[in-house]
Amino acid sequence: MEIFELAAALGQKLKDDARLVALDAAKTAYEENKELQTYLVEYDVQQRAMQKAVTQDDRDLELIQSIQRRIDELYELIVKNPAFEELNRAQAVVNELMNSVNQTIMTQITGEEPSGCTHNCSTCSGCH
Repeated sequence: MEIFELAAALGQKLKDDARLVALDAAKTAYEENKELQTYLVEYDVQQRAMQKAVTQDDRDLELIQSIQRRIDELYELIVKNPAFEELNRAQAVVNELMNSVNQTIMTQITGEEPSGCTHNCSTCSGCH
């Protein structure tokens, strides 16, 4: 098999892995969560309003503080939303998987263990 055929086969295997299936489900839940999407849109609007407010020559500090408070409130509502939390958790699991896959490939290419093990105990700080 050619390299790109092997890469395509690996990609398909990864796509079928339960961790990537869970990530896809988490993305769908995130995108379909109307409350969360409303918060995200308002957060973006408030960020733009803040940019505009702080660049005005005659800055209204009360307005800036009010916008900042709302941005902070929205941030908390977003990051504590279960759909957002699940998406972050699922993405972290997939990132860990992809790092392991990449380390395995690099080990095959370089012949070196990911931990940097030289198999020469005099260079080691302890077995992993």
